[in-house]
Formats: sequence, C-alpha cells, structure tokens
Amino acid sequence: MIDWTRVKALRDEIGADDFGEIVDIFIEEVSEMIERLRSAPQIDTLGEDLHALKGSALNLGFTGFSQLCQVGETLAKNGRAEEIDLPPILASYEKSSALFLEGLSNLSCL
Repeated sequence: MIDWTRVKALRDEIGADDFGEIVDIFIEEVSEMIERLRSAPQIDTLGEDLHALKGSALNLGFTGFSQLCQVGETLAKNGRAEEIDLPPILASYEKSSALFLEGLSNLSCL
C-alpha cells in the first residue's frame, strides 16, 4: 500500500526538514480534494481530480491509492466517468494516509 523505499528516497533527496513540510502540504491538499470528492464530486472534472491525486500519491509512495486513481482516471478519459466507484478510492486514501503517518516514525529505521 505504501512504497517505503520511495518515501525514504524522497526524504533523503530533499532532506528531513523539507520532507516534513512536503508531507504536511500533501496531507492538507489531498485531504481537501478527498473531502470535495466525498461531499460534491463533479463528473466533469473527476478524471482531472483523480489525475492530480494520482500524481501526488505517487510522489509520496501511496501506490495502492494511486493505482485506484489511475483506474478512475482511465474510465473518465474513455467517457465513462459515471462508472467510477469513488468509495473504494476514498477508503484507500484514508487507510493509506493512516499507515503512512504511523510509519513515518519508523522511517529512520529504513
């Protein structure tokens, strides 16, 4: 669900202090998008929203969540946005986010 090798590589690449800021920004921005999808998804922009979420998720190693976003994005690109099943995508983010935040304390061990 989380690619810890990717997370460690990003942290090592940008430094621990900047990594913390990146994590904070990611959680804030993605949580806002998730809440918007949960409360008022827009069929017209659903593919774009999932594309943005996928990119952010990949940067921080949320592989399972990003894969679900990719499936939805592909459906939207093929004119089938109404077939996107949002609840599993939203649940995947919640689970991934919890695992990620819990695992950050062990990141120094990797």
